[in-house]
Amino acid sequence: MYYLDYAATTPVPKAVAEVMTAVLTEDFGNPSSQYPLGLAAKKRTEADRVVVASALGCKADQLYFTSCGTEGDNWAIRAALWQNRRVGKHIITTAVEHSAVLETMKALKAEGYDVTFLKPDGEGRITAAQVAEALRADTALVSVMLVNNETGVRFPVEEMAALLKGRPTLLHTDAVQGFLKVPFTAASLGADYITVSGHKLGGPKGIGALYVGGKAQKPHPLLYGGGQERGLRPGTEPTAQIAGFAAAVFLWTKDLEERRAHLEAMKAYAREQLGKIEGLAFIGGADAPHILSLSLPGYPSQNIVNDLGAKGICVSAGSACHQGKLSHVLTAMSLPKRTAAGVIRVSFGPDTTEEAIDALAEALEEHRSTRFPML
Repeated sequence: MYYLDYAATTPVPKAVAEVMTAVLTEDFGNPSSQYPLGLAAKKRTEADRVVVASALGCKADQLYFTSCGTEGDNWAIRAALWQNRRVGKHIITTAVEHSAVLETMKALKAEGYDVTFLKPDGEGRITAAQVAEALRADTALVSVMLVNNETGVRFPVEEMAALLKGRPTLLHTDAVQGFLKVPFTAASLGADYITVSGHKLGGPKGIGALYVGGKAQKPHPLLYGGGQERGLRPGTEPTAQIAGFAAAVFLWTKDLEERRAHLEAMKAYAREQLGKIEGLAFIGGADAPHILSLSLPGYPSQNIVNDLGAKGICVSAGSACHQGKLSHVLTAMSLPKRTAAGVIRVSFGPDTTEEAIDALAEALEEHRSTRFPML
C-alpha cells in the first residue's frame, strides 16, 4: 500500500502506540481521583500538556485539551462571541474554511448573526486587505484558518492579527493542518484562539487542543459537567489520547527541521514527476510542504480515487470530510467545471517515499490514457 493522504489522518508510530498502551493498561488512573494512581495520572497529563504547549509556543495554562479540531473550532467561536456579546453580531470568515467552522457559521446565521464569507482568488488565497475591508464596528470575531486543508495555501493570519490590534474584535485560527508543518508560534501568529489536533501528526484520533491567549478572556464553556480542564471542559480526561498526542508532538519536535525538509523534498519530487503527465494541472498556491492539489481535467476525481485505491494508492478527492460531494473550496475558487471535477489531493508525511510517488505517477498516467474523459 502507498499512503498519500496524510492531510486526512496519519498512522500512529509504534513508539506512540506503546506510550498509549502503557497508559491504558498500567497508568490508567482517573486524574480526578485523590489516591496515588489518580494523582500520578494527573501529574502525567499535566506533563503532557507542557509538551504540546511548548511546541505551540505558549504556557501550559493557556492550553485546553479537546476531543478534536472540530470541538476546538466550535468552542473558540462560541467563546469569542460570548466574550464580545456587547460588541456586536458580525463575524468575518472565509468561504474555504473547514466544515467545522462553516457549519458553525450556518448555525450562527440562523441565530441572528451576520456572517461575511471572504472569497479566495483563483489560487485559493485570502488577503489581510479583504479582512480590513470587511471589518465593522460591530465585528465580534474573525475566524480564518492557517493552512487550507485542500489546497495547502497558508493564509496571512499574522497580518490579520496586526489589523485587529487596539480593537475588541477577537481572532481565531484553525491551525490543524499547519501545526508543526509550517513555522509559527502562538506569539508570532497573534491569534486569540488557536485550534490544533493530534491525528494529523501521528497522534491518535479523538484528541486536540485549544490555545486561549491574547485578548481572549477565560473562555465560556461549551459543555457543562465536572470540573475538568480547570472547570471549562468537563468529562474525564482521555489520558491515553493525551499521552499519545504529546508523544507524537515530541517525535515531531525532536527532528522538526529534518521532517519539514523531507516533506518539501517529497512535494518537489511529486511536482516534477506528476508534471510530466499530459494535461495535468496543479491547483492553488500550495504553500504548506505536505499538501499538493492537482487535477486531471475531464476525469472525475472519484473515478481516479477508486482506480488508485484498487492499486493500493490512497489519495483524497478533495477533503476527506466531503464524502463525495463537490468541494466548497474549489467552488469558491471559481475553477472551470472540468478542472474542479478532476481534482485530487495528495499529501505527504514523514514516511513518504519517492517509490510511492512514482507509483502514483504511473497510475495516474494509466488512468488518463485508458479512461474516457467526460465531455
